[in-house]
Amino acid sequence: MRTLRAALSCVLALTPAAFAAETIKNPDTFVYATIGDPDSLDPIWSYDTASHNIIANIYEFLLAYKGSGLSVKDLVPMIAGKVPSKANGLVSADGLTYRFPIRKGVKFHDGTILTPEDARYSILRFLLVDRDGGPASLLLEPILGVNSTRKNGKFDPEIGGRAFAAVTVDKGDLVIKLARPFAPFLTILANFGAMTSKDFCVKNGQWDGQAATLEAFNNPRREAMIPNEKADGTGAFKLERLDKANKQVILLRHEGYWRAPAKLRQVVIKVVDDFNTRKLMLQAGDADAVYGPQMYFPQLQGVPGAEVIDGLQNLERSSILMFTFKMNPTANQNIGSGKLDGQGVPPDFFSDKDVRKAFAYSVDYDSYIRDILRGKGRRTSGVIPASLPGGSEPRPQFKLDPKKAEEHFRKAWGGQVWEKGFKVSFVFNAGSAPSQTIAQMIKKNIEALNPKFRVDLRMIQWSTYLEQTQANKIPVFLAAWQADYPDAHNFAFPIVHSEGYYAGKQGYKNPKVDALIDEASRTQDERTRSSLYKRMQSLVDEDVPHVMLAEGVRYRAQRTWVKGFVFRPTFPDMPYGGYYYDLYKAVK
Repeated sequence: MRTLRAALSCVLALTPAAFAAETIKNPDTFVYATIGDPDSLDPIWSYDTASHNIIANIYEFLLAYKGSGLSVKDLVPMIAGKVPSKANGLVSADGLTYRFPIRKGVKFHDGTILTPEDARYSILRFLLVDRDGGPASLLLEPILGVNSTRKNGKFDPEIGGRAFAAVTVDKGDLVIKLARPFAPFLTILANFGAMTSKDFCVKNGQWDGQAATLEAFNNPRREAMIPNEKADGTGAFKLERLDKANKQVILLRHEGYWRAPAKLRQVVIKVVDDFNTRKLMLQAGDADAVYGPQMYFPQLQGVPGAEVIDGLQNLERSSILMFTFKMNPTANQNIGSGKLDGQGVPPDFFSDKDVRKAFAYSVDYDSYIRDILRGKGRRTSGVIPASLPGGSEPRPQFKLDPKKAEEHFRKAWGGQVWEKGFKVSFVFNAGSAPSQTIAQMIKKNIEALNPKFRVDLRMIQWSTYLEQTQANKIPVFLAAWQADYPDAHNFAFPIVHSEGYYAGKQGYKNPKVDALIDEASRTQDERTRSSLYKRMQSLVDEDVPHVMLAEGVRYRAQRTWVKGFVFRPTFPDMPYGGYYYDLYKAVK
């Protein structure tokens, strides 16, 4: 899910007369119009921003970041009563044992009180249910020193035993013992390991917390998780209902919240795929904030009664062109005939590096920056942002070059690609105008090379998009990665490690890349880590498992009556619904 600096500048302001005349619509309700429906509202399944944004407003974590902070010193206690440190005696001298005093009197939305045992259950369930492509590895790695609970596809009971020993309760404190010192451990707990009620989970068919039943709940299907219509967190808002008919999620203020109740009574998150409709909603005051990609920035600047907060820059890697090396052919309409016969592509079509390079030379990067990012972007390279150790400064590997694209297509698959042609689908999520524009650009450039080449464009809903990428059914797609925590490992591992979120689904595996990432994660010296990551990046550049397009800044479009917005670089926005507890509506 996914820069270090946020330069906030309001570039549109109302005149004093218009400001005074403004009447706030629905003063205690915040309506956010966006794209992308939630995949799952179960905290141990969710690993996409559309879902996690809602989860982070319903559930809470042990810790949180204060404002726009990004380092350990910016952490504040949430469900934990204190932020553990060596100074306060809650982190052992060897950096392996962390004690979290659990805040007393915190109520779940059903009125029951959160206990230290609930906190333990929440962390164990996050670790051990561990679905394919899910977030469990974020805590498995520091706590148990592994990235998966399975060996050769089967649950490893030994992992369960080790987890029970590593996560315990002692004198009202949650105690977690790490396999090795892991500097960013606390920052992970500001976004993952949401506190859930064991009783609520069990009543909804989830793991009962016993070692003997673990295997039956490990690596579940999405349908086996807590239904999206149900949630029971401790956050400032509770789930009122999931309204599928109107494509919206409605949150209601939690009156029993352990802090002061939220200023807003209700939050409505509406999926509105069409940008013009979102714009009209903002203009009419029917939406308080809307999602708008950079290409629509000028249109939103001129909306009466609205403002644009510009220069927001997440810690992320965006606009990555991904290739699936080995696709699932079962009922897969994205690969046509499934053969290299001019009517489809074989499941391993993109395992040929020449195919990947030919696609890379078919992207008009300059037009992308000029037209889609409105000139507010730059070419980028490498999986790690330049602001982090081992990060890559922009040194673009490819440019639009039809001659080179043709050269690589002619070599691909021993010349068969050029001779026979192909038909393949480029799939993108509904409502994403940038993705659609990039797909159209690549289609045009590739089909111009050879009349036997055909790139079909398919638009699907976000949840379906996630499902199909996780099932290895999308041949080529656009991806992005927002930091789960501010460390180079959180980019290198998910994007290019064979057990990571993207590389694992693509089928990309380079043992030397894996070894360098693993070694870097165990290394404390930043200079050595940086050297390891740079060596890793050189290997990735040679393999071309993906293509970095460009990166740009983001902005937030909202009504001027919306107050309290705080830009949080690692908070799971989609973007930018926000942390709704911060928000309220006022004329002044």
